[in-house]
Parts: sequence; structure tokens; C-alpha cells
Amino acid sequence: MTSVTSIPGYRYGDSTLATSPITVEDLELLKKTVMWSAEDEKYLRMAGEVLKDQVEEILDLWYGFVASQPHLLRYFLDRNGQPIGAYLEQVRKRFGQWILDTCQRPYDQDWLNYQYEIALRHHRSKKNQTDSVDATESHVPLRYIIALAYPIVATIRSFLARKGHTPDEVEKMHQAWFKSVILQVTLWSYPYAREGDF
Repeated sequence: MTSVTSIPGYRYGDSTLATSPITVEDLELLKKTVMWSAEDEKYLRMAGEVLKDQVEEILDLWYGFVASQPHLLRYFLDRNGQPIGAYLEQVRKRFGQWILDTCQRPYDQDWLNYQYEIALRHHRSKKNQTDSVDATESHVPLRYIIALAYPIVATIRSFLARKGHTPDEVEKMHQAWFKSVILQVTLWSYPYAREGDF
């Protein structure tokens, strides 16, 4: 996996990022809502150990899926309808780091702030800005942010099962991953909600 210092646009922990409008207290309530527990934290860390040397293979699978879906690939196309290679590659590096951050980072203020940054980068607020690209689309609709949670959750299970863990351990890792993805998709929806509706 690439060193975090060489990932273009990766700004986790950057004090100049906007502070998330969702507080740590709000996050704790969301965690209760998805039935988050100390066991989930334990099994998410375990998942990180299982996944860390499979990141590129996971990304190959996910990128292959997006590339096969013209309605999703369009958010990476230039004005001539061609994929922007550098954009895809830079996003890929951050996406790979996101897998590790999901499993390894504490869910604290820095994590919340970076979730907000991720949200803004999909929304018209900041889409295309981080990588200085002129992609045809300057906004990813919320419907795709939410719907993509399914392949991100469903496809990870086979990777979690590759290191000899018991079926029960694999299930617990998968459930922890599922809960985390739901938490993050919820946080990413913030810029899409009308004032006072989130």
C-alpha cells in the first residue's frame, strides 16, 4: 500500500480541514443507532489486519464494477467522454487508504472532519477540486452514494474469509464493516440535506 504522505489529496488529520458539523456527541448517538459496540471495534481492527495486504485486489474488484456501469463511470469522464486516468488513479489511492482508515482509525474529531471532507468531495461543493480536474459531472447524486454501500459491504466478505478465521469471526468482522459503512454513508449525506433536515 502507498505511503499516506504520497497519496494525492489525502488530508486526514489536517487542521485546515473544515470542522464537521456533526459533533462527536452526534456520532455517539449514530453509533448507538447502528448498534455499535466494543466488540465491533475489536472485529473491525481484526478486519483491518485481514484486509491490509488485499487492498489492491479489493480495489480491482470495485473499480471493475464501476467501470462496467456507465452511469457510475460518468463521474470520472472528461468533456470528450473519456475516463480521466490520473483522476481515477488518485481517487483509487485514497479509496485504498479509506479501507485501512475504516478499520484502523479512532472514530474521533479528526475522523469526523475527514468524513465531512469526503462528503464535500462528492457533492457540488468540492467535486473535481481536490484533483484539479474538469470532469463532465460536478456532483455525484446522493442516490449513488447510498446505493454503492451495498457492493462495498457485500463484496468485502469473501476477502475477510481468506485468512483462516472461523465463520463466526468472519461474520463479526463483516457486521462491524457493515455498521461502519452505514455510519460513513450517513455522514456523507450531510451536504445533501436541506438546512435543519439532517
